[in-house]
Amino acid sequence: MSRITIPARDAAPAASQPLLDAVKKSLGSVPNLFRLIALSPVALEAYLGQNGLLAKTLNVKTRERIALAVAQINGCDYCLSAHTYLGLNLAHLDAEEITLNRNGHSNDSRAHPAVSFAAKVARERGRVDNADLVALRNAGYDDGQIVEIVALVAENTFTNFLNNVAQTEVDFPAVSAADLAQVA
Repeated sequence: MSRITIPARDAAPAASQPLLDAVKKSLGSVPNLFRLIALSPVALEAYLGQNGLLAKTLNVKTRERIALAVAQINGCDYCLSAHTYLGLNLAHLDAEEITLNRNGHSNDSRAHPAVSFAAKVARERGRVDNADLVALRNAGYDDGQIVEIVALVAENTFTNFLNNVAQTEVDFPAVSAADLAQVA
């Protein structure tokens, strides 16, 4: 049970209700995360705006890979569950790739530097080395994409932290950060 009451659509603040309706229209349902954020209409509007804009960055596979790496680092079972589901069903990642992503790696040679960098940004709170930036640039990422990777880490960290604070009830097939075997 969540530590913060997650409102039904009609119990959410009036300013959040049209935003929740838009989420339902887009996704077909309103996951608990969105209803939790809806307790603050300002936070929901900000999150949806950032999420919508960042959906235009990189590609869906890389965004999901980054979300998995960051959720694992932050120990967020809700986000691991959601992004494992999205990784499998939206981005069409396989189970092996998802395990690698959770460990900050990827089988995809283009995605690996981005996922590895995102994991380091999350673990080290942005304190990366020049070599980390060089590796991204050598993999073909430009400075704008480096900014986008950091923005994706920040966006995912917000939802990880909020779900960890609230202990949001998982409404996806459950995945636990504790069950990951480390991959070298």
